[in-house]
Amino acid sequence: MTGSETNEGAVRACFEHAAAGDFEGLHAILSPDYVVHPEEARGVEGLTAMVQAYRAALSGLNVTIEHQFSSGDYVATRTTIRGRHEGELMGAPPTGRDVEFGGLTISRCRDGRIEEEWELVDVPALLTQIGVLPVPATA
Repeated sequence: MTGSETNEGAVRACFEHAAAGDFEGLHAILSPDYVVHPEEARGVEGLTAMVQAYRAALSGLNVTIEHQFSSGDYVATRTTIRGRHEGELMGAPPTGRDVEFGGLTISRCRDGRIEEEWELVDVPALLTQIGVLPVPATA
């Protein structure tokens, strides 16, 4: 297995463990100095707190990896996140609506462990689906 394949596997495992709520499994995947931007969550504890907020708000949380590729120490991953809005989310009360939104994550790995990530999630799409933002006008 190449270094890129090892890194891709670590990133896949991180998404799988986090979505399933298996936070203990993250200790073998994340480096002790792990940080995710822009949230600035640090270490297993920081990522756990960040993901727990989504898991509490979105029952049946599921993350599907749509595309993934790597170059050297970097892994790019495009995901689709799904769940049912059954808990408070970003100040919005539960709606019971099914939601689906995308995300892009760039992960920097070393020795098969994730050291740093940059994550962009389509929050406007999520907030529109739960009624916090209006549906954009169409032309």
